[in-house]
Parts: sequence; structure tokens; C-alpha cells
Amino acid sequence: MKTRCISIIMSIALLMLLASAASAAEVAQGKCIQFNTAGMQIVLEEYSPEISKEHPYGPSTGRVSEFHVARAKIGIPPEPGDILRIAYTVEGGVRQAIKVMNVSKQDLRKK
Repeated sequence: MKTRCISIIMSIALLMLLASAASAAEVAQGKCIQFNTAGMQIVLEEYSPEISKEHPYGPSTGRVSEFHVARAKIGIPPEPGDILRIAYTVEGGVRQAIKVMNVSKQDLRKK
């Protein structure tokens, strides 16, 4: 009986762990190259997460990525040159943004 209870508890814990991993989003940060309001797409030059005094948002990785933002929550509207942080999922090879945060303009409002 005790072994069976432990097995059930471990099975439930494993299922909860797998369910939480399936809903996790990825995050990209970088400079906005283009915000297409008609097509609801953002093109982003991605930055590395390694920040320094020289690169307060991280150095450029040289990678340019496109995100679909039709279903995303967008804070301060992005403009080319703004630093953005985008939480997204990949659906069928397409990066679907969940949330778009305008980091550079949020930082300005804090000062």
C-alpha cells in the first residue's frame, strides 16, 4: 500500500513537471529593425544576454529574427532602434510572440 501511494505521488509529480515544461516560453532580446503594423511582424537583431558597461543590453549576436505579434501583448509600441524583449513560442516553425516589452523606453521612464 505504501509503495503504491509513493508511485502515484511520483507519477503526479512527473506529469506536473512535464505539463509546466510544455507551456514554457522562450525569450529574445535585441534591437528592433522593423515593426510592420500591417503584417503584425517585428524584425529583431538579437543580442547576447552577457551585459557589460560597453553593451548594457548585451552585444549583438549578428542573428536577425522575425516574430509574429498579432496575438501578442505589446507594451510601449516599438520603433526601429528600440531595445525589445520578446517572450515567444515556436508554432510550426513560426515564432509567435506572447509579449513584447520595450526595454529601452521603459528604462527612460524610470529616470
